[in-house]
Amino acid sequence: MSRRHKDPLRSLSEAERTSLWRLSRSQSAPAAQVARARALLAVAEGQNYTAAAHLVGREVGDTVARWVAGFNRDGLAGVVPRHGGGHRVRYGEAEQRRILAEVVRVPERARDGTAKWSLTTLRDSLRRAKDGLPGITTSTVGRVLQAVGYRWQKERSCCETGCASASIRARSPSLIQMPT
Repeated sequence: MSRRHKDPLRSLSEAERTSLWRLSRSQSAPAAQVARARALLAVAEGQNYTAAAHLVGREVGDTVARWVAGFNRDGLAGVVPRHGGGHRVRYGEAEQRRILAEVVRVPERARDGTAKWSLTTLRDSLRRAKDGLPGITTSTVGRVLQAVGYRWQKERSCCETGCASASIRARSPSLIQMPT
């Protein structure tokens, strides 16, 4: 016999039951949301947490217990997974728009020290700006730009022919290309 649940599933309204049913049958919704909806419906129909977990491919019922607690607390919003671990997102949409605004700006040689943006010069410009991002890293700039379709390549004219050292080639800045 299963033990008593600390936080049993509350009774579902007809609108919640319908929404969960539609979500559980969805072919286009994220798989995590579909699994949560299927498990919640199984619990609502009387199955225990372990059986509901096995129904959606989980091993133990503790996961379903957390989903039930989230649904009881947040309603249908509890079906949407929250941040799953790791570092918190430091640069949200506003900061990403700021990075994109900077990359479309034509660099000024005197102020920016370059005629074409590289990831490094773009990072430095964002760090110096009044409304900039003082702690931004080159990899963050690169990830944001890559996510919207920008590409970059190794600069080919970083030194005289025949004089390149391995360290210069390895550290050559990247030129940013507009998305195609």
